[in-house]
Amino acid sequence: MNLFRPLVIALLMPLLLVVTTVDGKAAQTADAQTKDAQASSNKPQRIISLAPHTTELAYAAGLGSKLIAASDYSDYPPQALALERVANYRGIKLERILALKPDLVLAWQGGNPPREMAKLEQLGIRIFYSHPTTLDAIADSLETLGTFADDPTTANQAASDFRQTMAQLNQQYGHQKPVRYFYQLGISPLMSMSGDSWPSQVFALCGGENIFADSPVAYPQVSKEQVIVRRPEAIFTTHGSAGPDANAFTLWLPWREQLSAVRDQHLYQTQADWLNRPTPRALLAAQEICKQLDEVRKHHPQ
Repeated sequence: MNLFRPLVIALLMPLLLVVTTVDGKAAQTADAQTKDAQASSNKPQRIISLAPHTTELAYAAGLGSKLIAASDYSDYPPQALALERVANYRGIKLERILALKPDLVLAWQGGNPPREMAKLEQLGIRIFYSHPTTLDAIADSLETLGTFADDPTTANQAASDFRQTMAQLNQQYGHQKPVRYFYQLGISPLMSMSGDSWPSQVFALCGGENIFADSPVAYPQVSKEQVIVRRPEAIFTTHGSAGPDANAFTLWLPWREQLSAVRDQHLYQTQADWLNRPTPRALLAAQEICKQLDEVRKHHPQ
């Protein structure tokens, strides 16, 4: 048994936000789901969330009081910790979900198993599929989820605040000199992300230039040599709730002279949940990253 496989899956769960289909039928678009929500006169009262990011989005949209169950790793806001767990990286607890009689399920499009999701749909359970792969889509998701609330004011305000903060960051940092960076996702194996994959958009907001932007694979496995040849000016990774890992960048120390990021100590760790989940807290990561990339610019003004 490969003991590392569950760890890799857990790391990638909030990242692999790809569009999939259910039983060969294209899933609803965000616009279609918005219309469906607005057309329904019965607001949902029993909501289940099947992914950490949908749980977080639901609370931000004012749906927290309606949540009755959630997935593993649904740990924000703190109230979410009290919810029953009905999903993890292995799948969903279909029988338990049915027993709870939800009138709305928030699903991770590309992360929850299509076959089981199709069964829920066939049984008449309404499903909202979430796949915000851009920062703009996070605000859109908040507004859409707000249509399920008794009062959409909370969701609309959260979306407005998100767009305003994003615009401010883009105005301040988005048009400055690009900074080449490497996003270190895991060490064994060493992985990164393509330019179209989350959270590359967070770095782009701050003027970051992904050295693996051209990768045809969403989350490629890379070698040290590939990183060194691309000469990143900064290296980023994430840390958990325990705080930064003192050994996160030790693998690069032998190449200190070849990598300015190591030589100049432009090595940064950001809280994983902020950066890897497409939720309003992504802008907390962006605020940190924007300042850090600006430090690199000031060190290399030319």
